[in-house]
Amino acid sequence: MRHRYSILFFPLHVIIDFLSLNTAFLSAYWMKFQSLEAVAEAPYASLWWLFNIIWLIEILLLKPYIYPRQLFKSGHLIRQLLLLTFIHMAVIAVCWVAIQGYYYSREQLLVTYILFLSLGAAFRIGGVLFLKEYRARGYNNRRYIIVGYGKLANTIRAFYDAHPEMGFHFCGYFDESTSENARFLQGGYETLLEYTRSNRIDCVYCCMPYMDNERLKSVVENAEILDYQVKILVDFRGFIARSTSVEYHDVLPVLNLSSDLVSDFRVSVFKRAFDIVFALLALILGSPLFLIIAVITRLTSFGPTFYAQERIGKGGKPFKIYKFRSMYVDAEKMGPVLSGGLLDNRITPWGRFMRKTRLDEIPQFYNVLIGDMSVVGPRPERQYFIDQIVEIAPEYRSLLTVKPGITSIGQIKYGYAASIDEMVQRLRYDLLYPKRRSFLFDIWIIAQTLRVMAQGRGK
Repeated sequence: MRHRYSILFFPLHVIIDFLSLNTAFLSAYWMKFQSLEAVAEAPYASLWWLFNIIWLIEILLLKPYIYPRQLFKSGHLIRQLLLLTFIHMAVIAVCWVAIQGYYYSREQLLVTYILFLSLGAAFRIGGVLFLKEYRARGYNNRRYIIVGYGKLANTIRAFYDAHPEMGFHFCGYFDESTSENARFLQGGYETLLEYTRSNRIDCVYCCMPYMDNERLKSVVENAEILDYQVKILVDFRGFIARSTSVEYHDVLPVLNLSSDLVSDFRVSVFKRAFDIVFALLALILGSPLFLIIAVITRLTSFGPTFYAQERIGKGGKPFKIYKFRSMYVDAEKMGPVLSGGLLDNRITPWGRFMRKTRLDEIPQFYNVLIGDMSVVGPRPERQYFIDQIVEIAPEYRSLLTVKPGITSIGQIKYGYAASIDEMVQRLRYDLLYPKRRSFLFDIWIIAQTLRVMAQGRGK
């Protein structure tokens, strides 16, 4: 039998959780009453049985111990434990009120749950650490092959190579042999099924860009006979939407890559209202400071106070972005050039101070007010640089689905970019924003920006 020990994980998990629950209940009872003599008698015997019955029902209904190896992580397991415990507490509370069991000790109940969470979390963390080490040493591994050779195939292999604790052992690529890929292949389609059977392969990854439906059908039809899993890889990088969903047209599954319009509408309306209020407050309350900055900018170097430049906004729409001028006049007379950081000799001495404290970005609150920008969002770039970025990182296009912002995760974590490569590195941070966009996340980014400004850590 394959993975004869893996089948023990489920009953072992169930047994340990029941032991933890009962140990916590009895320990809390002893801590409260300094004795265990009456715990098996009324009224606590009924409560003890109820604790176990409710936990058993949760296991049967929610099936909390069935998950793929990719989710066998401490954080996921502890969040799941917290959810199960919260449901358990809620049901116990309802039963308590229904039977008017006010004679039960609240302290004993509270301590029971604290001990149970502590024991459950300790078991899960210990189990994850043990399995990571056990699998990293080569035990309890799943053998897998990849059908179809290309970038996508290399990506999934690199993922498992970087995470040996998941216990996936690579056994080879299979594809139609060509002069370009022959040296990388374990075999072709004609040897695939025999290799899978003789080498007891557990999982076959099929890369859809590199294999046709007939060959995929053959792999799927033999999966049950040869006892392996089939997983299909489709390359959605660069265009997958924030709220992907599966729709069924009769029996035909359709992947919907469009974002959730209702959710987006609510977020956009609330975010726009916040932007207007925040921008108005910033412009009104900060007007004395802005006037001082404007005067210093004008007096410390020849040229206008403000600087306007075309940037690309939401949906690829160009707009004029406004800043306090931090460079000498005609700094880009030879064409578009990225800033070389604070040591760039095109930046004025006062401009270096403004960039370190991000004061040069303040006029963009006007852009926020007229709707070109948001307070928080990925930084807008010029079309000249976007064209170069997209060649390296096509996923940049997803940032054009939201309004650009005055500040962003990339601005906090990375700062100003001095080259295309640095812009791509900063992009890695900003790509998090469309997926995690929320009011609380915006507040966190604004707070971090104020900290960077106060510390003068902008670059």
